[in-house]
Amino acid sequence: MTVYQKLLDIRDQKGAGYLILIDPDKTSIEALPQAIDNGLNAKVDAFLVGGSLLLTPHFDRYIEQFKKYAQNLPVIIFPGGVHQISRHADAILFLSLLSGRNPDHLVGTQVLAAPIIHQLQLEAISTAYLLIESGEVTSAEFMSGTRPLPRKKPEIAVAHALTAQYFGFKFIYLEGGSGAQHSVPQEIIQAIHQRVHVPLIVGGGIRTPEEAAQKVEAGASFIVTGNILEKPGNSNLAHEFASAIHQKG
Repeated sequence: MTVYQKLLDIRDQKGAGYLILIDPDKTSIEALPQAIDNGLNAKVDAFLVGGSLLLTPHFDRYIEQFKKYAQNLPVIIFPGGVHQISRHADAILFLSLLSGRNPDHLVGTQVLAAPIIHQLQLEAISTAYLLIESGEVTSAEFMSGTRPLPRKKPEIAVAHALTAQYFGFKFIYLEGGSGAQHSVPQEIIQAIHQRVHVPLIVGGGIRTPEEAAQKVEAGASFIVTGNILEKPGNSNLAHEFASAIHQKG
């Protein structure tokens, strides 16, 4: 079974899936066992690994070590660039920054990455990446050199999401961005969910389980939180997130 199908099954069985994003620049390879163990105990559904900068060298070794501790949970690369590819991962989100107009992030970097992914026989999950205005200049916005979609104009986000659907993307990732002051508004999630049939991943700026539950009720199929597991005592918080997101079963 593909990772993509596993994720769809999780959504159908649990109402929505909970994904933890681990940034190698913020969680060292020595801290991985504890962070991953916290995630497993909290019953997260999959791990995303990646970051906008990736100052940490040896990404391939990092993913190799990650897989040793992740048991049977999917380890999915959330790439910030073509250098974030590893044969040890279970899959990679093949992102296109559809909210921007920078050709390098729409298709240029993807053309460079595609032959590598093919050679490694890594499962690529085509994902339209939509940055949503969050009140702060986030790392993704700054590094991509693109402006996010306005948070108070759902119709613009809907138009981009429909474009993603017609292009045939498997996921749409609505992102406030790392360091977001505000998360993606429920109004945008709901407006897209009512018109688009592609599963929605929502991340960035989600700080409480209650907020995560609201995103699921608005139409999110998957919720992503950042490195909450790297802080001592936050394993219980991750468990609360999982309980709020898993609205079935």
